[in-house]
Amino acid sequence: MGRRALRKLNPSLDLSRHLYTLEQFTGPLDPAVLYTQAGPWEVEMGSGKGLFLSHAATANPERNYLGVEIAKKYAAHCAARLVRAGVSNAVMFSGDGLLLFREYLPSGRFAAVHVYFPDPWWKARHRKRRVVNESFLTDVERILQPGGSLHFWTDVQEYFETSLELIARVSKLEGPLPVAERAPEHDLDYRTHFERRKRRDDLPIYRSEFRKPE
Repeated sequence: MGRRALRKLNPSLDLSRHLYTLEQFTGPLDPAVLYTQAGPWEVEMGSGKGLFLSHAATANPERNYLGVEIAKKYAAHCAARLVRAGVSNAVMFSGDGLLLFREYLPSGRFAAVHVYFPDPWWKARHRKRRVVNESFLTDVERILQPGGSLHFWTDVQEYFETSLELIARVSKLEGPLPVAERAPEHDLDYRTHFERRKRRDDLPIYRSEFRKPE
């Protein structure tokens, strides 16, 4: 299912403290440049409309969040959501998430990596484009601090099963750990917009968590 059209952004919103591009930086990112506070750091690969990022930042003000989205319009939409939420502990990057992980994220600094409903690239000849691949998992393992977690959710059973097999084969991450499913308390009480759509249609969601050994 394709992405739905986004609402037009309010041009008066100042996104300068919440929206960045990779070209603005060289080398590993310094959290002191992006955030006004010290604290655990989490990153989301492919933030979509930014529901997870804004809710997580609001619920956990002591943590710092970073999202990346390759589609410029969606990255701006995410940043606008952060501005409207009034949070200073979350930022968005517009650009190639794989490049961000490979060249810009410092080693051993992240408490969690979040990957929710990445593009499944259905055709067999396109599956090499999937986000969850060997090089990405190498970077995930590198940037996680000891005890840090990888959260991977998808609605595609084949993608889920092959990814879990790949994680077990190429990494030392422990898991998959049990992930409890809970009923939403209201219409926006979902981890992502995609999860809301799938659960409204009573479709299955495959959830996993892995942890870097202490």
